[in-house]
Amino acid sequence: MQKKLVPDYIRNLQVYQAGKPIDEVAREKGLTKISKLASNENPLGPSPFAIKEMTQGLWELHRYPDMHAHKLKSTLASLYKLKLENIILGNGSEGIMGYIARAFLGPGDEVLTSEKTFIGFYILARSSGAKLVRVPLTSEYKYDVEAIAKSIHENTKVIYIANPNNPTGTYITKKEFDHLMSFVPDHVLVILDEAYFEFSQNEDDYPDSMDYRYDNVITLRTFSKAYGLSGVRVGYGFAHEDLIANLSKVKLPFEPNLIGQLGAVGAVNDSPHLARTIMNNTARYNKLKSYLTKKNFKPIKSVTNFICFKTGSAEASDYMFNELLNHGVIIRPLKSNEMPDYVRVSLGTNEEMDHYYEAMEKILPEYDKKFGRPS
Repeated sequence: MQKKLVPDYIRNLQVYQAGKPIDEVAREKGLTKISKLASNENPLGPSPFAIKEMTQGLWELHRYPDMHAHKLKSTLASLYKLKLENIILGNGSEGIMGYIARAFLGPGDEVLTSEKTFIGFYILARSSGAKLVRVPLTSEYKYDVEAIAKSIHENTKVIYIANPNNPTGTYITKKEFDHLMSFVPDHVLVILDEAYFEFSQNEDDYPDSMDYRYDNVITLRTFSKAYGLSGVRVGYGFAHEDLIANLSKVKLPFEPNLIGQLGAVGAVNDSPHLARTIMNNTARYNKLKSYLTKKNFKPIKSVTNFICFKTGSAEASDYMFNELLNHGVIIRPLKSNEMPDYVRVSLGTNEEMDHYYEAMEKILPEYDKKFGRPS
């Protein structure tokens, strides 16, 4: 029998679906006022320092970037008190997840994580032929570290934890992380995906992974969220130098690109812009949570730049998404996250959030006739 050209574990993958782009909505709906609240981007945009660095770099586009990204690594090493050998860079944190899958996973290996977490990781894990083992979230929509600990066995190769979690916005605490690590063998790699770290770091019981030193833990962070550089794709990881050295063997050369490296350096050096981002996020979060609570939509408490809330049914979620889209507001339905009766709203500028509230008030009368509020 002829062998298949494409293995089943690739053929059966689902393509990652990103938030609906602004240009696409403008074309489809004929609208000029559009507020994108779907992809957890920084509504304030990139730092002026980052823009300056990237603009100057345009004159060097005929040159390959520094393969070792010395300037960016040095900047991160200084910020986090690390050696250069402890840092790896990639095209977003997903790029580094891809290196991990390439270096550590293969058919027969098991990857342990949770249901209702970042679906981009599911795709990467399955693309290696590994078996994905998922445990349910707790009743509080958090990673169930007890269930994860009990699910570790000899075939477990990688444990993935998004902390805070996307799409729920919840996090595991220091106590929970310590408890989990007491069950993790040395041969199991733990990925701590801290893409939303900047928004959660001031929580007293948040386990900032930089306070720990485990040889089998890799921390992933990104410039796509709080730093406002989604468009140039820069992620970074911290781990033991032996782990980083082996990941570097499978890393594609010249990642991140020249403009991304320069923009990231500028972003790190503009702490006031990051502070403004956090202040805006806090203000927008409090208002949105209050609004949704008053409307009886039961938002999940979040420590990120988005809020996930219950609509009550897949039909209600689809209706809300499509009707808001007709008014130029893009949110994120969560069917692909196996949460069809929930939607997620990113926190935007004050003007974008006012647009969202105005649109909600317009669609809610008919929404209530069809669905009512979730029980």
